[in-house]
Amino acid sequence: MMQNVHLAPETDEDDLYSGYNDYNPTYDTEELENDTAFQQAVRTSHGRRPPITAKIPSTAVTRPVATGYGSKTSLASSMGRPMTGAIQDGVTRPMTAVRAAGFTKAALRGSAFDPLGQSRGPAPPLEAKNEDSPEEKIRQLEKKVNELVEESCIANSCGDLKLALEKAKDAGRKERVLVRQREQVTTPENINLDLTYSVLFNLASQYSANEMYAEALNTYQVIVKNKMFSNAGRLKVNMGNIYLKQRNYSKAIKFYRMALDQIPSVHKEMRIKIMQNIGVTFIKTGQYSDAINSFEHIMSMAPNLKAGFNLILSYFAVGDRDKMKKAFQKLIAVPLEIDEDDKYISPSDDPHTNLVIEAIKNDHLRQMERERKAMAEKYIMTAAKLIAPVIETSFAVGYDWCVEVVKASQYVELANDLEINKAITYLRQKDFNQAVETLKMFEKKDSRVKSAAATNLSFLYYLENEFAQASSYADLAVNSDRYNPSALTNKGNTVFANGDYEKAAEFYKEALRNDSSCTEALYNIGLTYKKLNRLDEALDCFLKLHAILRNSAQVLFQIANVYELMEDPNQAIEWLMQLISVVPTDSRALSKLGELYDSEGDKSQAFQYYYESYRYFPSNIEVIEWLGAYYIDTQFCEKAIQYFERASLIQPTQVKWQLMVASCFRRSGNYQKALDTYKDIHRKFPENVECLRFLVRLCTDIGLKEVQEYATKLKRLEKMKEIREQRIKSGRDSSGGSRSRREGSAGSDSGQICSASSKGERLSTKLRALPGTNEPYESSSNKEIDASYVDPLGPQVERPKTAAKKRIDEDDFADEELGDDLLPE
Repeated sequence: MMQNVHLAPETDEDDLYSGYNDYNPTYDTEELENDTAFQQAVRTSHGRRPPITAKIPSTAVTRPVATGYGSKTSLASSMGRPMTGAIQDGVTRPMTAVRAAGFTKAALRGSAFDPLGQSRGPAPPLEAKNEDSPEEKIRQLEKKVNELVEESCIANSCGDLKLALEKAKDAGRKERVLVRQREQVTTPENINLDLTYSVLFNLASQYSANEMYAEALNTYQVIVKNKMFSNAGRLKVNMGNIYLKQRNYSKAIKFYRMALDQIPSVHKEMRIKIMQNIGVTFIKTGQYSDAINSFEHIMSMAPNLKAGFNLILSYFAVGDRDKMKKAFQKLIAVPLEIDEDDKYISPSDDPHTNLVIEAIKNDHLRQMERERKAMAEKYIMTAAKLIAPVIETSFAVGYDWCVEVVKASQYVELANDLEINKAITYLRQKDFNQAVETLKMFEKKDSRVKSAAATNLSFLYYLENEFAQASSYADLAVNSDRYNPSALTNKGNTVFANGDYEKAAEFYKEALRNDSSCTEALYNIGLTYKKLNRLDEALDCFLKLHAILRNSAQVLFQIANVYELMEDPNQAIEWLMQLISVVPTDSRALSKLGELYDSEGDKSQAFQYYYESYRYFPSNIEVIEWLGAYYIDTQFCEKAIQYFERASLIQPTQVKWQLMVASCFRRSGNYQKALDTYKDIHRKFPENVECLRFLVRLCTDIGLKEVQEYATKLKRLEKMKEIREQRIKSGRDSSGGSRSRREGSAGSDSGQICSASSKGERLSTKLRALPGTNEPYESSSNKEIDASYVDPLGPQVERPKTAAKKRIDEDDFADEELGDDLLPE
């Protein structure tokens, strides 16, 4: 439309727009009949509206426009605003668009070209936020709630459950304040339901993690009952998990089924997991038929290892042999969905390909595949060991069936392991020969299986003290697999048994180099260093082992024993205290503590630990001897009697205990009981000189007629003893032939009949020094009893640990496998 607009001339001679025609054809009235827009406006209400008065003074004034007839009239437009380029009162008005683009006369006169207005300086700063406004306060509070929820989750993942719960509670409090503020400012529809759901769900999870199950259930109920939360019904799975932990199995099944009804069928994986939980709960309640139905449905829809294993357990519980076989075959057929090992073998010498293969050989995906395969092998091995003894007439036939099934599956390498477990089952049934024959079948297998079988054979022969056979099979195991730490450990054991401790240490060190976690080798090398009297190195080994096995009683005792050998009783006592905290009923550890306290002069503490040792094991002669001597030293002879009587029951052929009982009666003033006891001892041991001496002394003091009889017997025995000693002496002074030496040894042996044994002599040395016949009986004091204490433990006879394959130590069946199927919250 601008092509028809002509600007009025100006008086300035520099006007670029002067000289154009003043005629404006837009306002040609002759052509209005042919103007479609004008005719449309006339026919509608638009043409009948009154003129609009413009509010801008420069454009609201009607301006005369030159027409084609040469006259100038004032004609307003239909909108009340004249054309931009028209002449107004003889004054021209520049075009707005031209000025906005920067084309002005001033620009032509040399002014700077600045169409963007940059010369006006920087823009004014943005208006600062008003932090006191309600909207800003709500935003800040919402941000704080989100931060608290995140901190709570992080604390839970780090194991700080108490801090996680505190953060969750704080988030809940702030979220309620946020809701109240939103209700005051905006409508209830604008409340952030997702934030409320997150806060409540996190709080319930933290309550459950802290075993506050009642609070967790209440919080879950708040979420589930609120109809505004979509998909809240699936949280009933977590409520069922809590009831399962509380052993409320009926409610657990109820909530699992409610969750199953509310989850759509498109979520197949979630529904399968809930059905696994239902099956596990039925197993715990003993409803095996219902559990079988759940697991059968899972194995038909989406088979997995856990469901297959639990199905075998259920059939085992009901005793269905055929179904056990079918379930085992289903378990074998479950796909692992992992790549084959061939993928990680380089097909060419391409450096780039080799680098890629090296990078993925041990990445997280590969580790996950290994874990999945190890779990599958564990389930299959456990199931086979469980059902093999019951599916056939004998466990051997059952094992053979399992082996054949495994050989025809993707787990071919497990067949050899099942054969080894078959040998272990023979061992548990005390059928040693069959176990050995089964293991000897592997001598022609590949190196790995041969090494495992030879290791177990070496272990068995070592336990039977057949060290030659043990050494032979240990050599075979080492030659088959030089990097087998168990084989090296068993070889070191056979060398240790022959007394070559230096060479044994070398084998143990090599086993540790191949596997630093071989605890048997580390323990045995500590024993070896003890034998070599390298106590510092032995202590270092046992301390390292203690860092690995924190609560091993054997390791704690060895550390205490090394400190005792290093003459550091305080450290030995400290480690023994740790030992009895692990095994508080170990009588040997308690008696050792008593011995150490006794050597330190603390009789009261020594008595406490000796008494505890006697309470747990009342047949330890050394402990009984010490307790009896302790009561005699403290002048409580009546209490010592019960200990010596027990010792006489344990060792009825040892006369010294009965003599101690009689002595205690005599010391306590019960002479009649002492006399009866001595008479009983004389009937049992008629050639005991000490007994006859006391009988003579007692009969003399009491004035009994039997004194002469006992005195005669005593003289005859003493004379026989003198003759025997003279014969022994003359035999030694003679030519010293073998016959004389044999007679002398026989004589000495017969002489031992009349005297106490080595320990008996220690206890009854001063009993032989009887008082004179004219002295009062009370003059015989407690010097007649030697209450010295001998080390009850004596030299420790230690045996190195054997190292059988780890499968030998595994249990046949673990109940905790049933609880692994709970859905994570």
